[in-house]
Amino acid sequence: MKKKKTANTTIDKGRIYIATTFNNTLITVTDYKGNPVVMGSCGMSGFSGTRKSTPYAATVTVQNTLKKAIDTYGLRSAQVYVKGIGPGREASLRAIKALGVEVGKILDITPVPHNGVRPPKQRKG
Repeated sequence: MKKKKTANTTIDKGRIYIATTFNNTLITVTDYKGNPVVMGSCGMSGFSGTRKSTPYAATVTVQNTLKKAIDTYGLRSAQVYVKGIGPGREASLRAIKALGVEVGKILDITPVPHNGVRPPKQRKG
């Protein structure tokens, strides 16, 4: 079995990926190259069911995950990538700024359909 070798390294600059859906909020902290370092979700923070889809759950999840990244790896500044539309979107950005992580830029990487799927047939009636 291989051991993770990132435990003793420090990350000054990193990336924070936030994926918000209507049911959950996922956060991944990576180094500058994109290798994942710390992950967290609302379920890992102790929320279950419909409470996972609240802004408060997203705030607590971001705080727990970033504190772990700051304490363990010394994260100071990061670029934030937000994906999806959900209730934890704005709350997670506020939590990042409250923790004192220097945010370089915030990018929205939500996938947007250019044409989408074929619409359903017209209703008969």
